[in-house]
Amino acid sequence: MIWVVGAERTVLRDAYHSFLRIRWSASLALIGLAFMAVNVVFASVYEVVGGVDGLHQGSFFDALVFSVQTLGTIGYGVMHPESHGANIAMIVEAITGIIFTAVVTGLVFAKFSRTTGRIAFSDHCVVCTHEGVPTLMFRVGNQRSNTIVEATLHVVASYTHTTKEGSPFYKLIDLPLTRNRMGGMRRGWLVMHPIDEASPFHGITAEDAKRMEIELEISLLGFDDVTLQTVHAMHHYGDMHIKFGQRFADSLTMLANGDMLLDMTKFHATVPE
Repeated sequence: MIWVVGAERTVLRDAYHSFLRIRWSASLALIGLAFMAVNVVFASVYEVVGGVDGLHQGSFFDALVFSVQTLGTIGYGVMHPESHGANIAMIVEAITGIIFTAVVTGLVFAKFSRTTGRIAFSDHCVVCTHEGVPTLMFRVGNQRSNTIVEATLHVVASYTHTTKEGSPFYKLIDLPLTRNRMGGMRRGWLVMHPIDEASPFHGITAEDAKRMEIELEISLLGFDDVTLQTVHAMHHYGDMHIKFGQRFADSLTMLANGDMLLDMTKFHATVPE
């Protein structure tokens, strides 16, 4: 874990991006709280200025109900403003309600229209022998029935390194893959990086991986063939997620009639090589 100090705090400036990133339940709760907060403010104003017919004197609940009716453009007519002060507060609240509704509608639509992929990554990476070469492998799967067109995957490895000057250095390097793209990603994809002489991990052991604090950051990018929008996913593996001397269990079986059976229950399973 990396603790950051001294960075500029931009909570309000990045509020839009924060809203899009949080879960739907949190988003709806936030909208509800904002709605109630606005009504509480205007209910307090109505209590101070008075002049609302049908509102019981000193009843904050009545003032809150009147505010909700005004902001929500309900207008039952039981309570209505009579004084100039109450009418001015009502006008300001009506304008606020229009702006609030427009902003919330835009935020909800922007969040609802975002295309998100349901991409699964195997729980672990494995290092096993493939075609006579030690190979780093992990699985990627599409959990939807759509096709991700031109799916492209990149793997960036990071590890601690000592420079020639003797200083510790956090090194980043792109790992070359046997295949880094698929024309149409439907279900499974076994991603492989040959650990040959050109690999930065040539000859490493499990102890070396832990000492070097190896981390893998995976990014996948493609197009959803249904919505025609960009789909992306990211995943992270640490040195504790790399299993040496293991391989993934076979998940593809040939049936008697010639069909292929893909057993997704074995997606994360590994066995000794």
